[in-house]
Amino acid sequence: MKRSTIIIASLFTIASIAVSCKSSSATTEGSGQRKGGDRPNLETIFAQLDTNKDGKISKSEAKGPLAERFSTIDTNEDGFITKEELKNAPKPERKRERRN
Repeated sequence: MKRSTIIIASLFTIASIAVSCKSSSATTEGSGQRKGGDRPNLETIFAQLDTNKDGKISKSEAKGPLAERFSTIDTNEDGFITKEELKNAPKPERKRERRN
């Protein structure tokens, strides 16, 4: 469980980098793009990865940690990740720093 959480956190990080590379400035709310330091939403992730625009991400469209953990996220094992499956994937846990 902990490992999958780290993988999902990495996915969001990669998606964030991809979005920031596409746009050098934050856009208005509701556009699906990053604003400030927020994580990209599902719409943004799908806009970046769903290259054939069929509303789902195939294994060939998946990149990085999403590709590595594809079978874990594809819970119905149909060969595609839907927005619902990605939304229900384990959320990353924040690391707490030790205070001395």
